[in-house]
Amino acid sequence: MLAHAIYDSPSAVSDSPRRVNGLFTAFGETVDEVEMLLEAIRDSEHSGDVLELQERFGRARNAPGNVVREFFVEYDPNDMMCPTLLENGFVHSAPVRIQGGSEEWHVCFAGERSEIEDALDQVRETSGADVSVASITTSDPDGRSSRDRRLDNLTPTQREVFEHARETGYYEWPRGTTTRELADDLDVSKSTLLEHLRKAESTLLDP
Repeated sequence: MLAHAIYDSPSAVSDSPRRVNGLFTAFGETVDEVEMLLEAIRDSEHSGDVLELQERFGRARNAPGNVVREFFVEYDPNDMMCPTLLENGFVHSAPVRIQGGSEEWHVCFAGERSEIEDALDQVRETSGADVSVASITTSDPDGRSSRDRRLDNLTPTQREVFEHARETGYYEWPRGTTTRELADDLDVSKSTLLEHLRKAESTLLDP
């Protein structure tokens, strides 16, 4: 399975627990394999609604396997690794591959190379996940990291909101701040803050 992007799940109840919709691609060698995977996702206690995209509305994805199906699944963002990675300076730069009980992340690191291991230790401690590194490469010859180039895709306001949220612990668990406090810090309404933050997250999380 490949994980692509995360979108807010609208709720009619303002104080209800936040839910998000993730866009995924399921792949396998046979239709039965993919159907079994989708059924397991529907039956999981961590999954909400599962909406499979019709082929004519879906986007073509490069995925292994003979059978490929795209779908949205609703879930609690606190079950995700992504906020912990973001809080510690890791921004993913490609779809996340989920297979055999493991997740394969391609990430860019915001800090210095010498700080990577400490940041990974913090990810391990916070998430309880078994994290191993397959390889580390340097940034392009122009001296700018892939993360910097991805941040360039944000508007100045989106970047300001995202960086402030990260620096003040919004992506930590438990959260170090709230959206109301972030909005007050930046002197904007909560709805405006959320709009900028979600657009920034969508840009950074959708390669």
